[in-house]
Amino acid sequence: MADTVTSQTIQDGERVAVLKFTNESDGTGESSVKKVDVSALTTNSAGESCTSVSIARIYWACVGMRVNIEFDATTNVLAMPLPADSTGDEYYDLFSGIPNNAGSGVTGDIDFTTVSHSSGDAYSIILVLNKNY
Repeated sequence: MADTVTSQTIQDGERVAVLKFTNESDGTGESSVKKVDVSALTTNSAGESCTSVSIARIYWACVGMRVNIEFDATTNVLAMPLPADSTGDEYYDLFSGIPNNAGSGVTGDIDFTTVSHSSGDAYSIILVLNKNY
């Protein structure tokens, strides 16, 4: 079996992308699973490809498990941990955004890792991302 997961692009514009992710765990969990592939985001009006994103806002609800949002690299870098058992109205407004500070092997992508997951745990996460070219 595997966790039941969804990914949805709400907006993918010139400067901003808004993406929604859900997971209903069967106890398997996720380990450094790519959720944001910057190469799959739309190009800008000059035809340039997105090379990385900054995390501007995070809206989330986690039931029973924590989620680590990570910048993908040879060794992933923790961008933001989301605590378990949130009430569903949590959000971080990160102003100009958390830039990707991953080191060696940085890809510009964003991964999720679930922590302390068990069957029936779930999350819903919306990321508002500033696109960089």
